[in-house]
Amino acid sequence: MRFEPKNLDFQLSPYTGLTRQHWIDAAKYMLDGIFRHIKNMDDPVIVPRYETEVTYPNAHTPAWKVQAEIFEGLARSFFLAAPLIHIEPEVTVAGMPLREYYKKQILKACTPGDPCYVLGYEDMVKTEAPSERLNTYQQTVETCALVICLWLSKEEIWDTYTREERDRIAAFLTPYAHKNTVPQNWRLFNMLDLAFLHMNGYPIDKGIMRHHASVILNYYTGDGWYRDGHAMDYYSAWAFQVYSPIWCQWYGYENEPYLAAKFEENSNKLMETYSRMFDADGWVNMWGRSNIYRNAATSAFDGNLFLRHSEANPGLARRISSGALMQFLGRDDLMYEGVPALGFYKNFIPLVQSYSCAESPFWLAKAFMCLHLPEDHPFWTAKEENGVWDEMRAGETRETVLNGPGLCMANHRDNGTTELRTGKVIRKRDDNNGLCCYAKLCYSTKYPWEASLAGRTESQMYTVYDEEFHTLKKTNALLWHGSRDGVLYRRAFLHYDSQAEMHWMHCVDLADFPVANGMVRVDKFRTFRTGLVVSLGSYGFPDTGDTQIRVLEKDGAKAIVVKGRDSQGREKQMAMTVFAAWENLEVIRSRDTNPDSADSIVLSASLKRENLYAYEPFVMVSQIITRESMEDFTEDEIFSIREISYTDPEGCGGYGPVTLKMKDGRTMTVDYLGIEGDLEI
Repeated sequence: MRFEPKNLDFQLSPYTGLTRQHWIDAAKYMLDGIFRHIKNMDDPVIVPRYETEVTYPNAHTPAWKVQAEIFEGLARSFFLAAPLIHIEPEVTVAGMPLREYYKKQILKACTPGDPCYVLGYEDMVKTEAPSERLNTYQQTVETCALVICLWLSKEEIWDTYTREERDRIAAFLTPYAHKNTVPQNWRLFNMLDLAFLHMNGYPIDKGIMRHHASVILNYYTGDGWYRDGHAMDYYSAWAFQVYSPIWCQWYGYENEPYLAAKFEENSNKLMETYSRMFDADGWVNMWGRSNIYRNAATSAFDGNLFLRHSEANPGLARRISSGALMQFLGRDDLMYEGVPALGFYKNFIPLVQSYSCAESPFWLAKAFMCLHLPEDHPFWTAKEENGVWDEMRAGETRETVLNGPGLCMANHRDNGTTELRTGKVIRKRDDNNGLCCYAKLCYSTKYPWEASLAGRTESQMYTVYDEEFHTLKKTNALLWHGSRDGVLYRRAFLHYDSQAEMHWMHCVDLADFPVANGMVRVDKFRTFRTGLVVSLGSYGFPDTGDTQIRVLEKDGAKAIVVKGRDSQGREKQMAMTVFAAWENLEVIRSRDTNPDSADSIVLSASLKRENLYAYEPFVMVSQIITRESMEDFTEDEIFSIREISYTDPEGCGGYGPVTLKMKDGRTMTVDYLGIEGDLEI
């Protein structure tokens, strides 16, 4: 059952109708789904699960991590409950008094011998062999959620504990604050644990605090983004840009003013462009790992509001936050037994990582931290705005290129979609989940990524099938060059291996630019073998039973147009056109690979390379456009290129610029020369 807000206010919120009260109602709606499974005050937050192979706990889970599930349920659901308890101290959900429940469960989690004890740091170290004592523990993550929520409900819970009880909680937190952590965004968990302890009069090692904070700052790539491991993803938004502003308020402004000033500067830099990651409806793009956290991506706006000098636009921040909230809670397939499913929308195992459990999706509750803002705060009182979407004219696409993190957002005014193109990506060859999360050529807010298919084609990815050795190579590395004259340049390596010379890997020089409803690709293939089949797939299209398919041809170009509806009944339309080099365009049908629909369609372009050194077409020109209605694309939209001109007399594009005269009046020039010396990872 979906969340259905009542008494919408389109004067204050002209785009979503949602107000602070609707957010309170939504928090209660989610908590009601949780607490229907909790029978008494002693029961932990454990919810039903249907998957036991990928997620934990399973047959391979160590004993200490079994208890981590209890902590995830407690701490992450507390993100929903803590601000609600502060607003309504006597609130009950499904007959359970929330303040009393969480007050009791927190103590149980920290008390050795209790069935709900989630294990102290030293307890877990004792269970491991000496060679494993650099291990880190899931509980460290949850301690951070716990201290944030204890602060959000300070007067109602923390201040009501006895001195002995507060000391017990502090004794539990202290080793987690000071001991091993994962050397990436996890450092922030330790920082907030340390800051909470310091703020409440407990001793900490300030050198450890300074170490973590200085390293976190050095993960900064520019443009408001931080690198988290090899990749950039939403952890920059829901970890770095939430926890660092809280740290500034709790500790940094007073004790580390230089670092705090830098964190504030970086958060405000993110606010300059972060709204463009979302589409005209405020929807989140399915990109990066941990997609089960969904609209937690909007928590960066609230994070910025913790700062002394916040530059977030409150009306725009609320509009996006509310739009993203309803992207998920407005669906009828989000919940499994009353709690968010392990998927982006419905249950969808291809995106789930092994570090997750049934309670992990409650991380999306971080979006509800905005409820800590009082009802007279501008976040709640400002009229909703829609940023760049209100500024564009019909037919316009607004691009934002961020060279620091290697991100390019294209906001399409006509279809209201945001397409994201990324770079600076390396994944393991066989990491199909990681390839889908990071290595797609393009991500769309309205077409969440399609999982790995059974055949030779992958959605939004180049593949090469070797007919002699019967091997399929996929794109697993995207290098970033940047934008020149309206064209974004990157390089895709297929089956990338850092131990091999690049000349022994198939690669594609990527050059793409937007049209009104999508993207044109002018990509150049480079190989070292024969007997190859090169393929490129479209977005995955939900096939809910009444999909219409048309095949069109004009002046040597071929297109396939599909029309239908997604699982929620929304109208959808997609067209893929091939203009040059491609030999075939076909419809691929798949099952259980689409986040929205059980059945789906991917349009696939392909060509063969039979001769090793033949001078034949190098440049593959294609286009994918989408529309959120049944209104037919015009012929000029489907066949948007009037003329393609090459420098070489054969017209293969082996060297020199390629010029495209577009039917919208533009002339686009693609020139790959020079990207070799400026590729970034």
